[in-house]
Amino acid sequence: MATLSCQFHLAIHRLPCKARVRPCFSCSVQPSQSNIKVVINGAAKEIGRAAVIAVTKARGMEVAGAVDSYCVGEDIGKVCDMEEPLEIPIMNDLTMVLGSISQSKETGVVVDFTQPSAVYDNVKQATAFGLRSVVYVPRITVDTISALSAFCEKASMGCLVAPTLSIGSILLQQAAISASFHYNNVEIVESRAHATDLPSPDAIQIANNLSNLGQIYNREDLSTDVSARGQVLGEDGVRVHSMVLPGLPSSTTVYFSGPGEVYTIKHDITDVQCLMPGLLLAIRKVARLKE
Repeated sequence: MATLSCQFHLAIHRLPCKARVRPCFSCSVQPSQSNIKVVINGAAKEIGRAAVIAVTKARGMEVAGAVDSYCVGEDIGKVCDMEEPLEIPIMNDLTMVLGSISQSKETGVVVDFTQPSAVYDNVKQATAFGLRSVVYVPRITVDTISALSAFCEKASMGCLVAPTLSIGSILLQQAAISASFHYNNVEIVESRAHATDLPSPDAIQIANNLSNLGQIYNREDLSTDVSARGQVLGEDGVRVHSMVLPGLPSSTTVYFSGPGEVYTIKHDITDVQCLMPGLLLAIRKVARLKE
């Protein structure tokens, strides 16, 4: 598909007094940018369904495939309760989906919402078919990330491993790093509706960010073994307290304190939709990466 662009130029030269100034038009045909073909691996999950809807509505990209072991054969549009079907059946064979997309010359991206044990092989398959990958899988190990980095660098193919897709969470982490240089006491309090993966990846990430900054926190009871004081993450005294109650939103609060004041940073997640702006940003970013 091509677009027609026209430019209007008004050129004025020294001409005889009776000469007219004539406008000049020039037209050129330019190829339009094609949509990014997006494959959602883990499409039947809550976050996968939200991703399908977000990509469908976004400019410059489109859903090209849906992979999951659930709802196999069903139209992903119907599974997502969209007004119209997308005419894209859910398949449980990633290789088959990648093969059908690789025949196109357009940029392709695989979004991986699967399991830590499957990530490396999934990215390897996507790379073999010339597609880049966005990975959002909690509890992915450092060894897996290192292996992915080495593999993608060798293959000169982009891969983005996102510890979070929440822009609010990233802003909280940045604010916490800035505050850590001004306060000697810090504690992380998080709440979740279900007791899985605690401390959460968000809390672990915040603690890692605050560590190795030349600051030792909570010196007054740094060595206490009282369980009610929470779990110490890292070697710099950052403590985390996890609260689990059905119905609670996913919330992370970081408390800093100094003489005569308390500084609080809080972020709540009430719906998986909050991850979609970050996902779309990651897809557009990885489409330009070479490693």
